[in-house]
Amino acid sequence: MKILFDFLPIALFFGMFKYAEGNKDWAANTATEWLGFMVSGGVVGPAEAPVLLATVVVIVATLLQILWLKARGRKVDTMLWVSLGLVTALGGATIYFHSENFIKWKPTVLYWVMGGALLFGQLVLRKNGIKSLMGAQMALPDAVWRTVNFSWIAFFTLMGFLNLWVAFNFSTSTWVNFKLFGGLGLMLVFVLVQAAFLNKHIKTDTTS
Repeated sequence: MKILFDFLPIALFFGMFKYAEGNKDWAANTATEWLGFMVSGGVVGPAEAPVLLATVVVIVATLLQILWLKARGRKVDTMLWVSLGLVTALGGATIYFHSENFIKWKPTVLYWVMGGALLFGQLVLRKNGIKSLMGAQMALPDAVWRTVNFSWIAFFTLMGFLNLWVAFNFSTSTWVNFKLFGGLGLMLVFVLVQAAFLNKHIKTDTTS
């Protein structure tokens, strides 16, 4: 459920982009009316309007996620704050310069920030980030936790490169499809593999 919650802004980004892509005249007029005061030149064309409108949607959606968590008295994860900062900064640059290149970097930077945080914690702070999140729910040897931690670091690193490869070698429409279906699909597969790995070691540890 948390993964689905985290991917909600991406789903809304996808929905707005696809709708605007299929209605480019509406998208250009709407983007010019809403965003004209923010963009260089004051006019948004049909080519860039879909990604600009989708960028506004993802900024608002991420902000609303934080406000919803705050209203319910729940803790806002650090990475959600980082995501808001990145999407606001890179999304703002995308809107102002009429260029999707900035927002295309957002997933990669976020993946690398998460991977870097886990790596920094493991090597410098001697603290296993994944164990901190899940250690209260299962007892495993430190060697297993290290393997899981480094596997997440590798996953985030590779996902960052994969996002850039798709973003700058294929059309923006293809990248938007990958951003939702590819990113979510690969994440779910990886989580299932991790769950199977942890379950195996829990059983091994229990029977040993």
